[in-house]
Amino acid sequence: MPSRRTVLAATLGATASLAATGTGHAAERGLRSLVDRMTLPEKVGQLFVMRVYGHSATAPDPADADANRAEIGVRNAAELIAEYHVGGIIYFTWAHNTRDPHQIAALSNGIQRASLARPRGLPVLISTDQEHGAVCRVGAPATLLPGAMAIGAGRSRDDARALGRISGRELRALGIRQDYAPVADVNVNPANPVIGVRSYGSDPDAVAALVAAGIAGYRRSSVAATAKHFPGHGDTAVDSHTGFPVITHSRALWSSLDAVPFRAAIRAGVDSIMTGHLMVPALDGSGDPATLSHPIVTGVLRGELGYDGLVVTDALGMAGVRTKYGDDRVPVLALKAGVDQLLNPPSLQVAWNAVLQAVEEGELTEERIDASVLRILRLKSRLGLFEEPYVDEDEVDLVVGVRAHRASADRMAERTTTLLANEGGLLPLSPRTRPRLLVAGADPASPSGTTGPPTSVLAAALTGLGFTATARPTGTAPSPAVIAEAVAAARDVDAIVVGTCDLTADSPQRTLVERLTATGKPVVAVAIRNPYDLAHLPGVPAVLATYSWTDVELRAAARVIAGRVGPRGRLPVPVPAADDPSRELRPLGYGLTYGDRPTA
Repeated sequence: MPSRRTVLAATLGATASLAATGTGHAAERGLRSLVDRMTLPEKVGQLFVMRVYGHSATAPDPADADANRAEIGVRNAAELIAEYHVGGIIYFTWAHNTRDPHQIAALSNGIQRASLARPRGLPVLISTDQEHGAVCRVGAPATLLPGAMAIGAGRSRDDARALGRISGRELRALGIRQDYAPVADVNVNPANPVIGVRSYGSDPDAVAALVAAGIAGYRRSSVAATAKHFPGHGDTAVDSHTGFPVITHSRALWSSLDAVPFRAAIRAGVDSIMTGHLMVPALDGSGDPATLSHPIVTGVLRGELGYDGLVVTDALGMAGVRTKYGDDRVPVLALKAGVDQLLNPPSLQVAWNAVLQAVEEGELTEERIDASVLRILRLKSRLGLFEEPYVDEDEVDLVVGVRAHRASADRMAERTTTLLANEGGLLPLSPRTRPRLLVAGADPASPSGTTGPPTSVLAAALTGLGFTATARPTGTAPSPAVIAEAVAAARDVDAIVVGTCDLTADSPQRTLVERLTATGKPVVAVAIRNPYDLAHLPGVPAVLATYSWTDVELRAAARVIAGRVGPRGRLPVPVPAADDPSRELRPLGYGLTYGDRPTA
């Protein structure tokens, strides 16, 4: 790798070097000088954070090179940087960026090398969505931690802070310096199809405390946290990936509910805030999504809340931002609204040229572009990218997935598993009295890099605890034949563990659980995603909630089932009754212990 001195010299020159190493006014002058020396195409490029296919910056697999040519018009990350001067690159599992830790670190170094080799080349801000729980891009052997709603069930600021610190430390070792986490949305709609367990819960003050703690952990690891999705995505029944959500909260309700965690994030020094592709008529009556709303981004976020950090859009290929305007207008309107980073447009060529043209024709001033570029460079400087753009590939194994991190993840998960029902003290189960178990149920696609599927993970964990557990996956929509086979298999066991995922009143999963319960064998239901499943399990004696189906949470649930640890989680959201959503079946804060006493 080039030396630190060489990188500084090649990247900045003598004046801007102060921006990377100096403080205060000297640093700011250095960064402004750097902006002044950039060409307009270079400035426009800094605004974009783009996907690119492949495990290597210069030599992706042929299929990935073909995908890049088809979608971006380049073969690889190096050509992407040369053509568009992009300031950021986002990693995805499906783009084959995240095969294993050493490959990720090498890819990050290759990207930095390609950018810094350009005339006036700048370090690239590499980002990803590593929320943990249901949304991860970097999988095992990296440490996978409990998701946000699980942390909400544990109610521990220390755990939220530790999650940010551990996640940030491992991401930084891989060259990823911006994480699109934590989720700051307050999930008050049980039917929310896009946030749900990605939120810490429904209590705005509790969510705010955990958001602030998570940000503190990321800051300690020198990775930029991103609070999302402003102005709040927690009360919608529409997924902004596929539709255009409308939040009907009054201004007063928004201020006392949705805004609370974002205020806390700003006070905690959050480095970036992501906008949501949703309409909030109380904040802007134009019908525009928040991402494109000057009243929301500049008026509310920057003006009323006083935020002067980086604002990044949610992905610009999502339906929620494309319903009203074409792909050439969206990036221009987002910049006019006040955002800084334009994330993953469907066509970079269209978006990049549209912004360039808007400046050349006077719709956007170059001063407006300069303001966003300066914010981007400030963040790169604060993260140390000018001084240390590369990672040490030999040290990856000393940081990523180390035993101490994995042990922390296990202990966190044990503090979050929530016991929602335990009639007759069925739990814990003992391998001495009920040695043979059937583990059936839903097997949703596992989050990135987890062992999966859930039934296999649960069965293996229970077997390791002294049971003889047999996995029989039945899927999220079991057929009558599959249900009959599971019922037949239940004849030869002492108890049944069944995983549920997103139950509804007419779900075939509910039929499966009813048929298994009718066998007379003891049944333990594990809601492996939403705790709201409890409302559709009226005849099941024991119900646990794990808030996600990643390995760490399922293994913790197995230890709770076996009594190796007691259930300690408490509901971070209320569970409404199935027949009357206005009635709470279990209130916020509810959770049983093995003394069968509520802890709420």
